[in-house]
Amino acid sequence: MPQLEDSTIWLTGASSGIGEALARRLARIPCRLAISARRADVLEKLAGELNEGPATVRAFPLDVTDRDAVRQTTDAIAGAFGPVDVLIANAGTYKPDDPEHFDAEICDDTMRLNFSGAVYCIEAVMPAMIERRSGYIVGVSSLVGYRGLPRASAYGASKAALINFLEALRFGLHHHGVQVSIVNPGFVKTPLTDKNDFEMPFLMPADRAVEVMVRGMERGKKEIYFPWQLAWIFKLMRVLPFPLYHRLIAARTGK
Repeated sequence: MPQLEDSTIWLTGASSGIGEALARRLARIPCRLAISARRADVLEKLAGELNEGPATVRAFPLDVTDRDAVRQTTDAIAGAFGPVDVLIANAGTYKPDDPEHFDAEICDDTMRLNFSGAVYCIEAVMPAMIERRSGYIVGVSSLVGYRGLPRASAYGASKAALINFLEALRFGLHHHGVQVSIVNPGFVKTPLTDKNDFEMPFLMPADRAVEVMVRGMERGKKEIYFPWQLAWIFKLMRVLPFPLYHRLIAARTGK
């Protein structure tokens, strides 16, 4: 089982939403916690608050889309805490899209952050994990990555790519003692979902969501998904023939 206690944990996207809630939860574990996000002021303030608990927390401001900066940050974390034992690649964003006002730049930006940003972080920590024959990589994707949904073509594509990438990577890393988990959340109440103007079934509080995540990580689950009701709906939709799937989604969303 992955060991979170007394480990060096690197969490990206830690300044808000699921990332902030997860940082606060992990800070209750005796560990060395490196938190990264683009907003340095918010990150430093959070690190100061979290250092009151059993974890040793340091802020490492970072734009994960900058590949060189990711490598430099990995080295900085290793210098401060030792090599990363657990990577939680959580940084991501969502921008709704509309075919009538299509902008490929939204797709590029979303893919760069949600997919490439995670890949850059994995690239930076993986060689040392393979050499030590020990490590744990956690990628935060989404249930939306299972099938295409209206207004989420860019977001869904980035999350589908991350799921596929991590599933494929797991085969090779398994032989090197490195574990991989994929986290697929549904709707979690965060500043990101507060912007949504549509019904979000089984909306889950962030603190409950991160409890499910931490329990899943402690057990080394290959896929951690929540809420379970919505997850199983998505899993069923994954195997539906497209004509039936299209009718169901169109009827539900009016698209």
